[in-house]
Amino acid sequence: MPTTRASVSRRGFLGLIGGAAAATTLAACTSGGSSGGGGGGGALKFWNMPWGGPAFNPLDKKITEAYKPGSGLPKATYQSVQWANFVQTFATSVASKTGPAVSSGGGTQAFQFAKQGFIAEADDLISSWKSNGIYDDFLPGLLDTMKTPDGYVAVPYNLDMRVLWYNKALLEKADAAPPTDWQSYLDTAAALKKIGVYGFAANGNASGGNAFQMIVGLMINNGGGIFDEEGKPNLVTEANIQALEFIEENIKKGYVDPGAISYTATNSNSQWKDRKFGMGIDVPGLAANIGGSTAAEVVVADPMASDTGKKGALYFPNNIMMYKNTPSQKDSEAFLTYYYKHMSVLWTQKTGIGLPVLKSIAATPEFQSDPNQVKIVNDWQPVAKTWAAPGGTALFANVSYVDSTAPMSTFGQNVLSGKSPKQSLTILQNTLAGQIK
Repeated sequence: MPTTRASVSRRGFLGLIGGAAAATTLAACTSGGSSGGGGGGGALKFWNMPWGGPAFNPLDKKITEAYKPGSGLPKATYQSVQWANFVQTFATSVASKTGPAVSSGGGTQAFQFAKQGFIAEADDLISSWKSNGIYDDFLPGLLDTMKTPDGYVAVPYNLDMRVLWYNKALLEKADAAPPTDWQSYLDTAAALKKIGVYGFAANGNASGGNAFQMIVGLMINNGGGIFDEEGKPNLVTEANIQALEFIEENIKKGYVDPGAISYTATNSNSQWKDRKFGMGIDVPGLAANIGGSTAAEVVVADPMASDTGKKGALYFPNNIMMYKNTPSQKDSEAFLTYYYKHMSVLWTQKTGIGLPVLKSIAATPEFQSDPNQVKIVNDWQPVAKTWAAPGGTALFANVSYVDSTAPMSTFGQNVLSGKSPKQSLTILQNTLAGQIK
């Protein structure tokens, strides 16, 4: 399964270079732009990111080039776009109309480009999938994350999520049980502390950690989150304060490694591998990231109930989008129908793409062979929510301001450094309110 970690390159898009400013730049660049992109020479261009390991892109290219279009429709060509500088790659090519007809990209990319008028909504495509079984094959609620008032801006492709892991060998040594709620979490963390193990794993490094994702996940766990029903930041709420008080209690009782505030994901993985971390919220690919004999000891727990009895988690539905600049909208839709019918090998051959969005892929023997990944899809995905929580389900352009951005890293560090819950939330509220107009 994927070696997934917090990565600004995998989800954040224009927000990383200033969403409003970047969008303005894109709009300005379009004036007088030439047509004919989306597949120079009449070909349908599909651009995809390196979502997995070395085997991913070659197999993905093979799937793409095996596409046989209908009469009069163009063939598909394939290009792998590297995460380094991908923001500039897409922004420049789309604005100049030399970009792809179909692509994946950053998790909020489609919403930013839709705001600027570059995206071809997927309503007709998704409607056509109701008759061929693809529509009903999506995991619950996923299609809704792509739906805006103007239509579906993209199609879910693969998933990333933040889930609770524990080391079963260390829990047995500590004579502790896997937690089912926040109080039992504290009890288990206390037992782990007695054997010299930290029970609340975290990595808060400003450039290589994902503590802020774990924190937001716990806010969602308690029915909170960042945005209200109008898509405006609304952070200083009782639900969010309670979640941060739970984290604060873990810190004050010594269940958090004092060095966690400066840890990158790599540092955190080393602590897990060395059995210094016994429990914590992390990425779906944690076991693969740890490696060695410890990998077999880590297990995905059941979703916890908060003190108010709620369950929830943060997840990231990465997606594929279509652009208005295409040789043929009909072919863009035909290609994606073909692609979704044939992409299962990316998972069954374990290329590391991430969690699947289709139930049929999750049901394959190859995927079912990993009980941790099965538990994530079966038990965690149904209760997970996007950055838009608690006010909404669908992503929208302004989530780029919180998707692996500097203010969010600062928020994570503020919480881990011991600032009060209300103070940490207020600082982030004021920062986002100043950015999102």
